[in-house]
Amino acid sequence: MKTTLEIPDTIFRRAKSKAAEQGIPLRQFVTEAVEVKLKTTPATGQKPWMKHMGKLKDLRKETVRITKVIEEAFEEVDPEMWAPETRASETQD
Repeated sequence: MKTTLEIPDTIFRRAKSKAAEQGIPLRQFVTEAVEVKLKTTPATGQKPWMKHMGKLKDLRKETVRITKVIEEAFEEVDPEMWAPETRASETQD
């Protein structure tokens, strides 16, 4: 099928130059570029970020470990903070 495209001059020159470097007609170069773009573009309704879902699942154990360490640290009571004389002096200020 024949069609007419409006392509900015700089892109046209770069495409024509690349096609020449590869020894193929501009028509073939453009066709291949469009095919690649169509293959890499997500289908309608898909979100591009979804392809990354689950990639960090190997870090779940580490996350659990870090959470446990944090919870243990927050469960510790600082005796100075709860000493009666310290609390009384804080309320007087």
